[in-house]
Amino acid sequence: MKKECLECNESFVGRSDKKFCSDYCRNSFNNKVHPETKNLIRNTNNRLKKNYKILTALNPSGKTKIPKAKLTDLGFYFQHITSIYTTKTGNAYFYIYDQGYLLLENDFVLLIRKDA
Repeated sequence: MKKECLECNESFVGRSDKKFCSDYCRNSFNNKVHPETKNLIRNTNNRLKKNYKILTALNPSGKTKIPKAKLTDLGFYFQHITSIYTTKTGNAYFYIYDQGYLLLENDFVLLIRKDA
């Protein structure tokens, strides 16, 4: 069955439900659909990955106390987290997947790793 590609308008032969002549055209078309939403998600995921890598590198033992400035200097985004755990005493642990931190007094941060 002869069809026309939704991206480049070239004719092609393929399955009845095929819409694009190649993977390149399919990707190009889909990247143009709602680009602002996709960019937001991509940027947020990149920041979460960066935060995770920073915490993992600074916390090899599973529990470490460091100055908050060290995280800031490495480009850590404090507003990008995946979950919050609040203890009975009111302490809020902020997590990026299994890596977490607790903001302490005197601009220190306790880094922890949640065991599965």
